Order: sequence, then structure tokens, then C-alpha cells
Amino acid sequence: MQGTKFQNKVWRYLIKIPKGKVKTYKQVAIAINRPKSARAVANACGKNPYAPRVPCHRVIRSDGSLGGFSSAGGTKAKKRLLKKEGFSF
Repeated sequence: MQGTKFQNKVWRYLIKIPKGKVKTYKQVAIAINRPKSARAVANACGKNPYAPRVPCHRVIRSDGSLGGFSSAGGTKAKKRLLKKEGFSF
């Protein structure tokens, strides 16, 4: 994968999130040992050129809202992908 060292760390973690499950940007930041980097995690998700193979759609905001999705279709596509994987809102 081509990206910064931080982006690659985030993207490698995203691959580990099972279908039908979600994590928050903060949970991802903590998991990669960068607990104060939730915003940077969100930016790395937004720059993910490998979606949906690298499933950035499985990362949501701490308040339970979807957050953004930079792939074609935006948040509607994110919601559709999550529903397809069995995640219920």
C-alpha cells in the first residue's frame, strides 16, 4: 500500500475489523497506539484509495453517526456497504 507510515498503520488495522462490525475513529487511534490521533485517523480514512478492500466504511464517529466517506456515493454508499455486511443502525 502506498501512503504515509501513519496511513499504512491505520489501513492495516482497518483490514482487521470484521464484516458487520464498526469501530470509532478514537478506537482505531487507541488500537494503533496513537490515542490522541482520532482526527488523523479520520483523515487517513478519507485518503484511503483502496476502499472497500481496506474497509474505511467500518469506522464511524464516537457519537454513532456515520462520519464521512470519500469514495463514490459518499455517506449513502457507506451506509449501504454497512447494511450489506449486516450492521444495523
